[in-house]
Amino acid sequence: MAETLSTMLPLGTLAPDFQLLDTRADKQVSLQELKSNTGTVVMFICNHCPYVKHIQEKLVEVASIYQKKGISFIAISSNDVKKYPEDDPINMREEAETNQYTFPYLYDETQAVAKAYHAACTPDFYIFDSGLACVYRGRFDDATPGNGHAVTGKELTLALDAILAKQPVGQDQKPSMGCNIKWR
Repeated sequence: MAETLSTMLPLGTLAPDFQLLDTRADKQVSLQELKSNTGTVVMFICNHCPYVKHIQEKLVEVASIYQKKGISFIAISSNDVKKYPEDDPINMREEAETNQYTFPYLYDETQAVAKAYHAACTPDFYIFDSGLACVYRGRFDDATPGNGHAVTGKELTLALDAILAKQPVGQDQKPSMGCNIKWR
């Protein structure tokens, strides 16, 4: 595992469109089908990353709360499954079901979507407003495996609360840190 920081996509960037395999529904879905008119969270995660595992329970809780408020959550895994078979679509489906993901878990086989979003690590979070402009990119919170900080989702939820209140999202955004995306 190579500890990597997110690259911080420029604020205001429009969400790159995509069509990817939803590993739970076993069909192709697009950003346009999954987005919300309120706000959309796109997150790059994977099955095996200890940084993802560290926040996973709280992430599912936060997603469930904010989905009820009209925010869409979309998880994408872009890892090279030849080198990391635990991240293949079958295992992704099992991971989503075991951990009760309330959001689609999409497979980016070509890694083109991760590249379009400038994703660098897992987890890597992006929030887009109703017009699909990036208003937040960075970390879930300051908790990482071994640092002793509580997993709260505070930084992501502050941004989501601002969107729901129709207020600007704060500009003090910290990069996410995690395992590097496993490129081919």
